[in-house]
Amino acid sequence: MTTRKNFGSDNVTPMAPQILAALAAASHDPLHSYGDDPYTKRLGELLNEVFGREVIAYPVTTGTAANALALGTMTPPFGAVLCHETAHIVTDECGAPEFYTGGAKLIGIPGAAGKIRPADITEKVDFAAAMGVHHVVPASVSLTQATEWGTVYTVDELTALSAAAHAKGLTVHMDGARFANAVASLNATPAECTWRAGIDVLSFGATKNGAMAAEAVVFFEPSLAREFESRRKRAGHLWSKMRYLSAQLVAYLEHDLWLGHARHANRLAGLLSRELAALPGACLAAPTEANEVFIGLPDPLIGALEADGFEFYRWPAPPGHEGTVIRLVTSFDMKDEDVAAFIAAARRHAGVTG
Repeated sequence: MTTRKNFGSDNVTPMAPQILAALAAASHDPLHSYGDDPYTKRLGELLNEVFGREVIAYPVTTGTAANALALGTMTPPFGAVLCHETAHIVTDECGAPEFYTGGAKLIGIPGAAGKIRPADITEKVDFAAAMGVHHVVPASVSLTQATEWGTVYTVDELTALSAAAHAKGLTVHMDGARFANAVASLNATPAECTWRAGIDVLSFGATKNGAMAAEAVVFFEPSLAREFESRRKRAGHLWSKMRYLSAQLVAYLEHDLWLGHARHANRLAGLLSRELAALPGACLAAPTEANEVFIGLPDPLIGALEADGFEFYRWPAPPGHEGTVIRLVTSFDMKDEDVAAFIAAARRHAGVTG
């Protein structure tokens, strides 16, 4: 088999065989449309089991749709969403949250390793209150888990952030595009990582971890879900053949496929991180806690790896970090040999022997 050289993203992967098989199995016989089908019903049951309580969940096709539509139910047009300055909703969604909220402002907050702090929330809300009608009103907080720097909020951190938000009357959204990787990293239950820590709404991602195109917006606070069905329909994200979204997510959740995939990807990222960090001139730009590695390497080494055909992104260095940083992403379908080949090439170009 050809060694895989694409470490650019976990979006480049094929579908997991189990999910592909589930799609094929769902493509028999007529079934009722718009979610009135056994697959969507089963998905609801599985999500209740996964989170240890009754939830309200809506499948959608993309993470951007999940985030933007969720925030649209949580934030008025004159409001604001507090988030990290590198959050996906700020840098990679082309204004979708602003569009679906009807004009709400995203307020990006700086913070080490992709994280914000409870004091940041309090400070922003108090400043807005002091400015009165002249300032947008913070209405929600969005936390990325795992973060855009590959780090993971601990359960205690999530609890403290949610408490700070709720104390100021804000609701809390979690962008969980890599939620499985975060849960696997924390070795905690999905409940402990979400509603027990105060999260109100979760964008539950599957596309980066084996699905073709399937996410779910999971409401732990039922009152926030009242408008969602209409918003999803108005936005064009209500699939008539909903069974094909739900079947993907059912296969993803059954037999803990989602966590098995995440543990595998996290393990490979940890191996990659440890071996590369030992090279001359290497310096991790952030701790490796999920399936992304951000590391500074000498420019000649980076160029040599690119010349070998390895694919990855050059990344803006965080404050205080000198040199060129690259991002490497591992995934559910990556093999130990793929990572070993990258490490061997990096060691060879760095002049490391033995």
